[in-house]
Amino acid sequence: MKLSDDDFTLFGLPPRQALDRADLDARRRDLQGRVHPDRFTAEGAAAQRLAMQWAVRVNEAYQRLKDPLSRGAYLCALRGVAVDAERNTAMPAAFLMQQMAWREALDEAADATAVQDLADRIERDERAMLAELERLLDVQGDTAGAAAQVRSLMFLARFRADIERRLEQLTPS
Repeated sequence: MKLSDDDFTLFGLPPRQALDRADLDARRRDLQGRVHPDRFTAEGAAAQRLAMQWAVRVNEAYQRLKDPLSRGAYLCALRGVAVDAERNTAMPAAFLMQQMAWREALDEAADATAVQDLADRIERDERAMLAELERLLDVQGDTAGAAAQVRSLMFLARFRADIERRLEQLTPS
């Protein structure tokens, strides 16, 4: 293992969007057990600092790989196509129209039940979009299409946060 290995190599996994979460969790526990700084107390401060770097590296890689959206963006970057969501906001026209419809539905939702219904629809749409991201990356090898899909999913994640805030406003404490 090298600190510079990509996350998939570090975890001994193929670079794919589809991952078995239980397998990923088990690999994380194994890696953390091998690099935990407490295992290196007898070897001195330098060995413990290196172990701490490894522990941080494993945790960062795990955080990226466990989240399908982060994993998709990371795979795109590994394959030479940056998602670049801050500067590249291009999305298909159909998705832009869908965004407008979702925003209108949220604005028009009069009560918590209506907002929750929208949240449920968004969750279903997000699952379908994640399945499409997996197909684009793992089956078609369409990294540019996958990057656009990641940008769309990033919008959806922000929109879900807006929905949660609206639910908090409508739900008495």
